[in-house]
Order: sequence, then structure tokens, then C-alpha cells
Amino acid sequence: MTTPAHGTGWNLHHTYATLPDHFFARIAPTPVNKPRLVILNTALARDMGLDLEGAPEGDLAALFAGNTLPPGASPIAQAYAGHQFGNLAMLGDGRAILLGEQLTPDGRRHDIQLKGSGPTPFSRRGDGRAALGPMLREYVISEAMHALGIPTTRSLAVAATGEPVYRETALQGAVLARVAASHLRVGTFEYAAGSNRGTGLKALADYAIERHDPHLGTHENPYLALLEAVIARQASLVAQWMGVGFVHGVMNTDNMTISGETIDYGPCAFMDRFALDTVFSSIDTQGRYAYGNQPRIAQWNLTRLAEALLPLIDADETAAIAKAEAAIEAFGPALNEAWLSLMRRKLGLANAEEGDLTLAQGLMQWMQQAGADHTRTFRDLTEGTAADGYDEAFRNWHATWMARRARQPGPPEAATRLMRAANPVVIPRNHKVEEALAAAAAGDMQPFHALLEAVRNPFSVTPSNGPFRNPPASPDACYRTFCGT
Repeated sequence: MTTPAHGTGWNLHHTYATLPDHFFARIAPTPVNKPRLVILNTALARDMGLDLEGAPEGDLAALFAGNTLPPGASPIAQAYAGHQFGNLAMLGDGRAILLGEQLTPDGRRHDIQLKGSGPTPFSRRGDGRAALGPMLREYVISEAMHALGIPTTRSLAVAATGEPVYRETALQGAVLARVAASHLRVGTFEYAAGSNRGTGLKALADYAIERHDPHLGTHENPYLALLEAVIARQASLVAQWMGVGFVHGVMNTDNMTISGETIDYGPCAFMDRFALDTVFSSIDTQGRYAYGNQPRIAQWNLTRLAEALLPLIDADETAAIAKAEAAIEAFGPALNEAWLSLMRRKLGLANAEEGDLTLAQGLMQWMQQAGADHTRTFRDLTEGTAADGYDEAFRNWHATWMARRARQPGPPEAATRLMRAANPVVIPRNHKVEEALAAAAAGDMQPFHALLEAVRNPFSVTPSNGPFRNPPASPDACYRTFCGT
């Protein structure tokens, strides 16, 4: 496999590969027949110190399809386990290959991974490939999450392979270049704890601390502190998902990162009609990962992390369990605090009062009963149009809210500014995502670019985002998404 220049600025490192050999397998991407660059995230590339804009498009297509490697690449597939719908399985990167860790000019470190780049030793009879639609879905929704200020992996590029992939039908093949703070997962620790190979668990934990929480290296109990740090990050992350009506859809332990970034945009979507039991995943028939279950599942996943770390937290198992349980019990209060803080901003409340939780819960209860549109409700509140035409239950809540706002210091305009910064005008509406993906599959990328432009500026009303602000005429309660494997 050749390694032409592909632009400038490549500075790839490979610290993950310093872990014991059983944490990864060295494997190169499988070349494809007719690579074609579908989309390149030039702003993200610049942020990472890469100058790709001058490179020939054919070279970029070959790079992001996996036919060639950037300078300094040393490709590997990572090993990890995962509780998938509650059942533990030994997994690993079955269709993804890590090229390396790009060190940016300002010292940040980001994994660059090709997803859909061919089979690996962890493919478990899978083809190692991905389809164009799911890769473009991950691209646009991860960009939307980033614009909303929610920690997320990013998408650097999508390249078509010129080859079909076979799922229920034949689909166009594609490769996504994913950027992440790291791909360390709860499932990575489950793998280390279950592999029974000497000091692997300690090596992984030390590596995670050095990479994401170096200040914990001198802590009196760094492994308990690592658990507490991951719990805090995940509590904040899930609260932010809940605040924008996001349903992840596949909250397996292999899809929960140590860094606190959202990862894996397979069967995910944003709600239109608010309902706690909203499920978008085609395979989540029992609603395990429904919108309202996400806090509970996050805590369940974190308990699996705590179990994996027990031997490092304390040599005495009873003491280790007690310390880990105390850490896990802090998740619920941390998430509730993060959610209430977010709800105060969404409701324009600049200070705190004892009744704020009841006020916020009252709105959510009304939204559930009325089947109100999640995004539109908060935006109507922001613009002062929500009381018009709503039912008596809402008007009663609204009067209580207005009285609460009147008690806080500052002019009404300050509350409105707070709300406009917290309540998006645009989310990736499911019907618009599907329209864009269908057009892209037919060779027309214009709707996709229009959607991308809209979701990258989610808090502003602009002349061009009008078609993306409104919910569908009739929300589809049966809307389903697929993981793409």
C-alpha cells in the first residue's frame, strides 16, 4: 500500500499501540475498486492542522477510502467487549481501522479512524463494510451535535467505494473517516478485565488516565478517581441529550466512551413529538434504549465500568465494591443537577429557586400528555408565542412560569437571550435527514449540503433554514433507523 502526501500537516502518533498486544491487531484497510470523495470537512481538517484543500480529489478519495495511507500511519483494529442489549460479547473493530492519533499544532490528540474499511480479525464473519446512507447519517448528525455544543466524535470525510454492500438489499458502499478524542470505551475495560492477561487492566487504566485525565495520576486512588471522572462526564452528556430530544438508540457498553463524547450514530434520531417511550432503533423491540430510559441505561453501563475497575480500586474486594457503589450512586444526582441547570437556561431562568425542578417537570408532563413537538415548544416559549392556542393545562403552567421569571433580577430581554442560546431553531429533523440521504443515494448531494448548512447554525433564524425549522406535517410514530451493519 502506497503512502503519497495527501496534503500537509499529518502528525500521526500511536500511543494506543504501546498497550499489550492483545488490545489490538495490526491490519491495513482493504482497497476498493473505484474510490470517490463524497464530502470533506475542510473546517475540521484545518482545526486538526491538516491542509487538504490543495490535494487532488482523486488522492483524497484514495486516502479516505483506505486505498492509500497518510504519512506516518500505522493501522490497527482495536479490541474491546460490550454488553449489547444486556448480553456480554467479545467484540472489537469489526469494520473500522485506526490510522493513528493526529497531534494538532496546539497539542490536542485525536484518533483518526476509517469506518467501513474492510474486514479485521474482529469481524466475526461480517464483511467489514458500510453503506453510504448510514455514513452520511453519522456525518450530518455528528456535525449537528457539535454545533449544539454536545461532546461528540466528528466526521472528517466520506468516500464512496464504488462497490456494493449487501444488507436487506444491495447498497452503495462507503467509508467514513471518524475523529475522536479517543476510542476508549467502557467495553475496552470490560475486555481488559475479562481477558485475564496479567497487567493489561492496569496498563489500560494508566493509559486512559494519562490520555484523558493526567491530573489524576497523583491522586491517592487514581482508578477510583478515573471512574468518578467518567461518571461525571457521562452524566453531563446524557443530560444534554435529553435537553435536545436526542435518542442514541444503541447504548451498549461498547458505545460509551471514557472521554464523554457521543459515539456511534447508527439507529439514532431526534424526537419530533415528545414521548418518553420514543424508540427509533429497528432492533430495540423492548424499548431498552428508549429516550426516557437513557439515564438508567447510562448508569447501568457505568456500573459495568466500575465492576471492571474493582481490582484496581482496592485490593480488598469488599472495600472496592463499597467505593465503587458510592461513585455510581453519585450519577443520578449529577445527571439531575446537569439537567436542571440546562432546563433553567432553556426556560430563561438566570437564578435558582427551590421550585424550579417542579416547574421544569410540569412542562415535560404537559408535553408528554399533549404530544407536543419538543424543539418547537421550547422555541415558541423563547419567542413568546407559546401561549397562543394552547390548552388550559398549558396556560396554567405558563402563568406559573411567567410569575417565576418575573421574580428574577434583570430585564426580560436577558432571559430571552439566555433561551435563544439554549433552544435550537434547527435539529436534524427525521424527514429532512431521509430526504437528504435519498437524494444522495441518487447522486444529488445538494439537499444534504443544505441540511448540513442548517444544522451547523442551529440557534439562528436565517433566510435559508426556513424549510428545516418546522416539524413534519404528520410526525411518523413508526420511524425506524438501522445500525448499518
